[in-house]
Amino acid sequence: MRVEIRFAGFGGQGIIKSGIITAAAACIHAGKNAVQTQSYGPESRGGACKSEVVISEDEIDFPKVVEPDVLVVMSQHAYNDYADDLKAGGTVILDPDMIPREKDLKNVKVFRVPATKIAEELGRKIVANIVMLGAFVAITNMLNEDAVKESIKANIPKGTEELNLAAFKKGYDCGKSLSA
Repeated sequence: MRVEIRFAGFGGQGIIKSGIITAAAACIHAGKNAVQTQSYGPESRGGACKSEVVISEDEIDFPKVVEPDVLVVMSQHAYNDYADDLKAGGTVILDPDMIPREKDLKNVKVFRVPATKIAEELGRKIVANIVMLGAFVAITNMLNEDAVKESIKANIPKGTEELNLAAFKKGYDCGKSLSA
């Protein structure tokens, strides 16, 4: 079992943090093997950004994502760049408010999660990535909900646990309703 996940958006959206949380949840809290890689433009905010995670029951001999099973995408530019790379039968989880122009993708499942809007309702747009992470967990069933919550708590700034866990729950509930 080898699963390839790509988180993509622009710098400042917490894309890399999402990958780190996912990989840590798989390794530390779920007993699987995982690697996380990242790349981003020279800008600190607003430039292209991606974080990739490979999860496997076996040893991982190649750490790069070649053909993602899942694309979690939070910007139009990233969607345009990566939507066509998905494996046949793959899954796209996107924020429709950030991606107004969708392609006609064949043989993939598309889930629209209004993460930015949900985060704004929680009072902090910055947790949109955690909303998407909750939706990702609910939609894919790749990782245990509690494992990801523990990883969130270990990888966010102290004092923001309540907000981040609320964002995760909202995203998880949204993902459950979309995949029902």
